[in-house]
Amino acid sequence: MQKPNYALMSCVVVLAILVGIVGGGVMGGLAGYYAAQNVATSPAAVTVGATSPNATVQPAVAPAQQNVTLQENSAVIDAVKKAKPAVVTVINKLQASRGFFGTVSPTASGSGIIIDPKGYIVTNNHVIAGEQTLQVIFSDGTSTDATVVGADPVADLAVIKVNGKVPAVAQLGDSSALVPGQVAIAIGSPLGDFRGTVTVGVISALNRTVGQQQGLIQTDAAINNGNSGGPLLNSLGQVIGINTLVVRSTNSGNVAEGLGFAIPSNQVRDVMTQLIATGHVDRAYIGIYYQEVAPQIASALNLTTTTGVVVTQVETGSPADKAGIQQGDVVLQLDSQSIDQDHTLTGLLNNYKAGDTVTLTVLRNNQTMRVKLTLALRPSS
Repeated sequence: MQKPNYALMSCVVVLAILVGIVGGGVMGGLAGYYAAQNVATSPAAVTVGATSPNATVQPAVAPAQQNVTLQENSAVIDAVKKAKPAVVTVINKLQASRGFFGTVSPTASGSGIIIDPKGYIVTNNHVIAGEQTLQVIFSDGTSTDATVVGADPVADLAVIKVNGKVPAVAQLGDSSALVPGQVAIAIGSPLGDFRGTVTVGVISALNRTVGQQQGLIQTDAAINNGNSGGPLLNSLGQVIGINTLVVRSTNSGNVAEGLGFAIPSNQVRDVMTQLIATGHVDRAYIGIYYQEVAPQIASALNLTTTTGVVVTQVETGSPADKAGIQQGDVVLQLDSQSIDQDHTLTGLLNNYKAGDTVTLTVLRNNQTMRVKLTLALRPSS
């Protein structure tokens, strides 16, 4: 009997294993290639109930497209819709003048707001100053002539009037309820060409003084030339101020942005009521020029107070002159009300009329005294 060749048998076994591996790989590759070809040449399908031989095959469906419409129902949009039809453009044809190329008839423009169905419109005094004729352009582009009812240079307010039906009337709000940070909306005709322009900001501060104007509302809502006389609105669409000026730089050359100012609606209401009734505003009058006491002024004059006003000039024959008020006096109170940033002397005087007797608390040479005087009617000049 021949002895088995174990070495040869081992080689045969190894060879058989290698052939199986290679053959399986080739067959698997061919099967995969065949399956891929079938998928590429047949429509995509989703098998439902794969356990059943009669399973239903459904074609794939793309996700449905959804159209979304944005609905904007903000208070600002509603406020603009409410007030904008009452905003007008005021065109002021100035007095003709003779120039190098002949007679020139210049024009100026501003904005205004209709405040009465009888056709009364509030704007700035500087918008209608020097007028020869006035024209009002309504929000829909139609226009008509207007006449001046009255003007008040001190408050920089004027009332003009148009005849016939007006498109809308704005509602005056309560400026005493304003707080810094609340929404402020300006509408007007910047540069005279862009009628109905809307800008939005906030109430930046209250009771600001710029030049001779006191108690102004400060806002960062963009105000440009042509916005003068237009409304400043709250988010209810109520007029809380009449835009009057913007500060863009200082005397030292510093450039500023977002410094717009408006006359508070409560002052507008008082002034327009008098202008409509009489054509002018009667103001109580002391007869002094003054400067508000600021920390720098207090330091320079060695004052012990940082409130009140420093008298810089006393008009001859005025109530102050007759009562003995002197240049350099510091007026601290009008009757029992202190004079400060929130209670300006001009604002306090609006509560009085000519003929009223008041008591001024005055600081002179660091000594406090009380002076009585009778208010007079402020001269028109």
